[in-house]
Amino acid sequence: MLGRVIWTRRRHLALPLLTVLFTTVSCSSSVETAVPSPTGEAARHCRALHEALPRTVDGLKRGTAEPVSDFTAIWGDPAVKLRCGVPKPDVLRYGNEHYNPNPDAAEVNGVRWLFEKQDDGYRFTTVLRKVYVEVTVPHDYAPEVDVLPDLAGAVTKTVPKGV
Repeated sequence: MLGRVIWTRRRHLALPLLTVLFTTVSCSSSVETAVPSPTGEAARHCRALHEALPRTVDGLKRGTAEPVSDFTAIWGDPAVKLRCGVPKPDVLRYGNEHYNPNPDAAEVNGVRWLFEKQDDGYRFTTVLRKVYVEVTVPHDYAPEVDVLPDLAGAVTKTVPKGV
């Protein structure tokens, strides 16, 4: 009888524990990401980019950004985050205290990217395109630049060159 009482208690405790476990696992696949607010032509380019983005970048699977938006995407955990339609970076704004006339930039598969070191990795922003696309990569994925070749095709296909 005692064995049956213990099993009944364990079974009653197991269901709430499993519910909490499954809820935690299902919530961990989405990542809070600030959503930019492009309009007009920029919004159209960003929506097209969203549709063209790859399912994986540097071997990382695509997840779900919260809130869900056509202007954001994520891959992996910790998340590589993409935001389309962001403002011009401060280092490119003449007169801004962070302005840099010679910022670190490089071309990767036909897309020119501005490189900015962050406390937790790098932020890459497209330049010489009609829309600024920002990609933040945690230092866990060093060398952080390795995600850019997988994104270049979608960017060149959907975001035209321009300033």
